[in-house]
Amino acid sequence: MIMEESSPTARALLALELIQNQPGISGERLADRLGVSDRAARRYVGILRETGIPIESTPGRYGGYRIGRGFRLPPLMFSTAEALGLMMAALEGNRRAADAGDPAGSALDKILRVLPAPVAKPAEAIRQMIPARTGAGATNPDPEITAALVQSSAAHQRLRILYGTGEGYPMEVDPWAVSVRHGRWYLLCWSHTKDARRVLRVDRVSRVDTLPDTFEPPAGLDPFRAIEEHLAEGWKYQVEVVVEASVKAVAQWVPRNLGRLEEIDDEHTRLIGSTDEPDWYAQRLTLIEAPFHILSPTELCEAAQALGDRLVRASANPRP
Repeated sequence: MIMEESSPTARALLALELIQNQPGISGERLADRLGVSDRAARRYVGILRETGIPIESTPGRYGGYRIGRGFRLPPLMFSTAEALGLMMAALEGNRRAADAGDPAGSALDKILRVLPAPVAKPAEAIRQMIPARTGAGATNPDPEITAALVQSSAAHQRLRILYGTGEGYPMEVDPWAVSVRHGRWYLLCWSHTKDARRVLRVDRVSRVDTLPDTFEPPAGLDPFRAIEEHLAEGWKYQVEVVVEASVKAVAQWVPRNLGRLEEIDDEHTRLIGSTDEPDWYAQRLTLIEAPFHILSPTELCEAAQALGDRLVRASANPRP
């Protein structure tokens, strides 16, 4: 999945890379690396010369090819994995790299324009599909698997994947979107195997096979929001909190990883979530700048009470 082996243009570009990286490379060595005859290798050198690249040749036993003095091209012969790895690293390291107006985004544009189409297409797909919201400290997935997921998502093509650690287990999924949260890549999908919406870690997908079936993703889908809400569900303690404020106001105070917001009326909002750490969750609730009521669980009520008592004691006993 690097470039079309039979493409004369691709082989000519590969010849350029070999000559640039190995000045003095012999005709025999060049032909061997290209997988062609000596005569064909000379033909590819001729193609490069016709484009204005000054390829010099020295005859004899110790002769070879080199690029003329003062002429240097950037080594832009990327494999698919290299191109996608570069795109993923840029988006993770600089969230503005998805914007062509940003210097990093402009540089990526220039790279994409000179890459062979089989390499540039999946790289551009990742750039277009991935929201530029990233973080650090997570395992990078395989670039080619990521590209396959992104392209299938864009084409609305159903997939059969192997998922999990070790050998993994098969799943049939409709890949709605690929997104990044805190540096970890996720696939938001509908699992026909589980008959439910699922959020899968891309670094745990070991194989991707395209199926003939197509699908339509949910209308108005916000992948980042859906993943945040999904990851806030399924923990030990089920949380329900009612806030005396509108959904719009509460959304400004409550991080998405706390749960899902439901409008009760114009002045009341319900927060639905879950947690394994009531003490941590109680601390996050202090971000809410309006009266609120914890309906469940009991453990969260107790954690909030303990936090309140600690704050009261701290304010009642100032240091001398």
